[in-house]
Amino acid sequence: MKIFEKIEIKNLKLKNRIVMPPMCMYTAEEDGFVTPWHVNHYTTRAVGGVGLIMVEATAVEPSGRISANDLGIWSEDHIEGLKKIVDSVHQNGGKIGIQLAHAGRKSDSLKDEIYGPSPIRFNDDYRLPKEMTVEDIKRVKNNFKEAAARAEKAGFDLIEIHGAHGYLINEFISPLTNKREDEYGGSLENRSRFLKEILEEVVQVWPKEKPITLRVSSLEYSEKGNTSEDIADIINHVKESGVDIVNVSSGGVIYTKINPYPGYQIEPARIIKEKTNLPVMAGGLVTDWQLAEEIIKNKRGDMVYMGRKLLRDPYFVINASHQLGIDYPWPKQYERARI
Repeated sequence: MKIFEKIEIKNLKLKNRIVMPPMCMYTAEEDGFVTPWHVNHYTTRAVGGVGLIMVEATAVEPSGRISANDLGIWSEDHIEGLKKIVDSVHQNGGKIGIQLAHAGRKSDSLKDEIYGPSPIRFNDDYRLPKEMTVEDIKRVKNNFKEAAARAEKAGFDLIEIHGAHGYLINEFISPLTNKREDEYGGSLENRSRFLKEILEEVVQVWPKEKPITLRVSSLEYSEKGNTSEDIADIINHVKESGVDIVNVSSGGVIYTKINPYPGYQIEPARIIKEKTNLPVMAGGLVTDWQLAEEIIKNKRGDMVYMGRKLLRDPYFVINASHQLGIDYPWPKQYERARI
């Protein structure tokens, strides 16, 4: 079975191809600190055999939180709690990454001013963002750099730059939300500049032997928005600055209804994999091993992320191995359940 095959990217060695993607849990303390619930949540997926576990969107500055109960990594004080998650996952045989994020105009912060590339609301329920100055851009780039350094101190196996779902980096990339007339707006190259410069900052402090993944929205669900081919071009423009893996998602840039179905983001993942020659994480309502296996077998993705499924069944990997009769290592504490 392809989903149970190992994969190695730089020094990251995964025991299977199943990934738990970053999913906001809205459970952090108001100042962004880890709670015992987070440690239990992520550790359970390690016990269940998930190949790679991603910690939810973790803000690089207070105004970059999606909600007041999102995790933060803007302070050295955050490292201790994050390290507890990492150590517990490692002790239970897992590999773990963290998504570094800034919500931009979609921040729900009521205490802080919110920012975006241009002063355009997400919708009427959101505040009007301030157009970022060049000094604002420099500050946020440095915050991503410092966050990456803290992620390394906490012991994470990889980091992910959140460039999807209509948050700050995605807002710069998209022509729907970036109406700037300076070097950060207009052409594809200019709209990619903010992301490229963040990567250039991050690689100064993140170990070369550890991978960096970039999450992207491969579809913006608008005729005037980026296509999967556009996103592939953007990735090709920035990848030499430090992208080792692409995590392919979609949507979130504008307020619109989509109609998801099992595997609805797999074709964009295939396009991006083919056009960038980078390993990709593919997913989107993948809830069974059959579809996951087909994705890997037909080279439409190198890893498969399963969000909802792993919320419902944190032991999906070992359960699937049992169902399929595959000789696969189980936690020793649960060995009797194999009989």
